[in-house]
Amino acid sequence: MRRTVTLSALAAVLAATAAGSALAVGSTSKPTSQAESARANAAERARQQRGTLLDRVPGRGVLRVCTTGDYRPFSHRDPKSGAYTGIDIKMAGDLAKSLDAKPAYVPTTWATLVDDLAAGRCDVGMGGVSVTLARARKASFSEPYLTDGKTPIVRCEDKDKYRTLGEIDQPGVRVVVNPGGTNEQFARAHIKQATLTVHPDNTTIFDEIIAGRADVMMTDASETRYQSAIHPELCAVHPDEPFSFSEKAYVLPRGDAQFKEYVDQWVHLATHDGTYKKYEDEWMKR
Repeated sequence: MRRTVTLSALAAVLAATAAGSALAVGSTSKPTSQAESARANAAERARQQRGTLLDRVPGRGVLRVCTTGDYRPFSHRDPKSGAYTGIDIKMAGDLAKSLDAKPAYVPTTWATLVDDLAAGRCDVGMGGVSVTLARARKASFSEPYLTDGKTPIVRCEDKDKYRTLGEIDQPGVRVVVNPGGTNEQFARAHIKQATLTVHPDNTTIFDEIIAGRADVMMTDASETRYQSAIHPELCAVHPDEPFSFSEKAYVLPRGDAQFKEYVDQWVHLATHDGTYKKYEDEWMKR
């Protein structure tokens, strides 16, 4: 009987001691844990704010835009004045203004555009850029603003002669293409028998067809519409039914979710409130 009482008393003492220890630990560790958590959260917020272009662009007052300047109607650089014009140049100005900044254009090429962006030489790539998986491995894309696809542009007297890939890819047909982008990729994937020539200057490539030194170029339907509008000798071949499907979007750095979310929202609004259409109409009606 006495042994039972002694053991019960000892158990009670140990339980009380454990409870007191737990209370002491809880009362001292909880505030420490909360303080550490608060400091960690504050540090993470500060890191994110330093890291996102959504804050850095307004802070510096400049939006750096990589653009090739050779792809009308989206981006064109005047060789004499150096001034940039085009639908996406207007859009770049609109995006910069929304961020309390001014656009600064960074020259690039189709072969180096994504690498220039990934290296931090610019904040966004603009100028009729097609979304591809290869580019998406190095950069992010905004919400698309245009659906497009590859289609032929030819001299108008040949518009019924080169309507299919089979008619184009024949011995004796001269296909011309600009280097480094999706036009060259498409042409090399489909041209096996026709003669394929790479013309280095996308601003003069259509003159090759007009002068009779080439027969066909396959490029985005949007470009064929524009070029046929300014060159009456040229005709866009079935631009409403292109050979391929693609979308155009703006190229953004990987890993900056805040900036991408902002640009996505800006694109969504611009393509629904008439902003993009206004800039497009200014060029397509020339």
